[in-house]
Amino acid sequence: MSTRELDRLQVLVRVTEKRLTQREASQELGVTERQLRRLLSAYRTDGPAGLASKRRGRRSNNRLADDGKAYAVGLVRERYADFGPTFAQEKLEELHGLRVSVTTLRSWMTEAGLWVPRAQRQRRVQQPRQRRECFGELIQVDGSDHHWFEERAERCTLLVYIDDATGSLMQLWFCDGESTFNYFEATRRYIERHGKPVAFYSDKASVFRVNAKTSLDGYTQFGRAMGELNIETMCANTPQAKGRVERVNATLQDRLVKELRLAGISTIEAANEFAVGFVKPFNERVSRPALNPHDAHRPLLDSDVLPEVFTWKEKRKVSKSLTLHYKRVMYLLEDTPQARAAMGCLLDIVEDEHGQVRIRHKGRLLRARSFDKEGHVRQAAIVDNKLLSGALHYAKQLQEQRDASKLSAPSTTKRDKRLLRAKQRKAGLGAAFDASAAPI
Repeated sequence: MSTRELDRLQVLVRVTEKRLTQREASQELGVTERQLRRLLSAYRTDGPAGLASKRRGRRSNNRLADDGKAYAVGLVRERYADFGPTFAQEKLEELHGLRVSVTTLRSWMTEAGLWVPRAQRQRRVQQPRQRRECFGELIQVDGSDHHWFEERAERCTLLVYIDDATGSLMQLWFCDGESTFNYFEATRRYIERHGKPVAFYSDKASVFRVNAKTSLDGYTQFGRAMGELNIETMCANTPQAKGRVERVNATLQDRLVKELRLAGISTIEAANEFAVGFVKPFNERVSRPALNPHDAHRPLLDSDVLPEVFTWKEKRKVSKSLTLHYKRVMYLLEDTPQARAAMGCLLDIVEDEHGQVRIRHKGRLLRARSFDKEGHVRQAAIVDNKLLSGALHYAKQLQEQRDASKLSAPSTTKRDKRLLRAKQRKAGLGAAFDASAAPI
């Protein structure tokens, strides 16, 4: 008997011994009094066996025939041997009209040796790696999104740079997210203070790595900037591979949060100033001497102009009408001999963190003016909202402006206007709910 049936038996025994009323028993078992009387009748007639489910041992009405199971397993073996159960179930239903649950298909694939449950897989062995010998030879980089100011302010991100040889904190930079320009700013401060390391070691975030071919031959903007400075960039295959910075993040999420609380800091700007003084005493406690006393950092060269290196650079082709497009904006080049010579060529588009765009051809600056084809799109607004939260906020503003213009347009139908007004009312109620739910 199952546990549920044993529990029912104990309650029914108390009812037959007059130690429990039928109403109390039905409430305890979560059934109606009518159902309880049925259970009592079965118990008095057949004893405890009368409480056992009559469906036990019988074939399910929804069970597929044995030939259906063999057909499904054969299809998976032949065409979807490297598919997971969920994906294989989708393909069986989509391409072959075979409807079977994911759970059932997983059990069939496990019996046939086509799938190994996660609990039965061999755990990957993460063997320790020796530290690098020299200070500045390998710098591990990571971003930690956390409630650094607890309830005093919103979540933010701390960019952490740690030396692999000594375990020393090299740079801490609070920002609003792991964007390219935030990593540009943190890396620029690192290089100005310590020099150029041999390599940066990071995760596979989109700031550091791309999978598809791009105009930069597979390099991200961060990778391109490090290439100009002759600094290698490497990506870890697993979080455990850069375990030093991961463990430091856990320590900082404990110690640094409390230090910021004691100092009464609740802004990113103040936290960045505080981090400068926090690094030295922290390193005195946790860092260790390198095996080789040589400092692998290299000084900046005269050609290493950091404000120019840490910019967003792309290439665009000039049309015969001396125009080019960049981020939904068309730029009109001034009709000069240099601009005419650039017709049909790829020009360098250089954008800084403030959204200022410059156009160059063979190192020479070309004068141009922007022509906004879409009146509701502003280039500066797009550049200032590179983070997801900011971009979503900006998109909502644009949508509200478009809805307002549609409501005032005579071509909009009454039905569309009714739907737009309902949408606005719903958005207003949602904003009011968020305001009421906000902590005081």
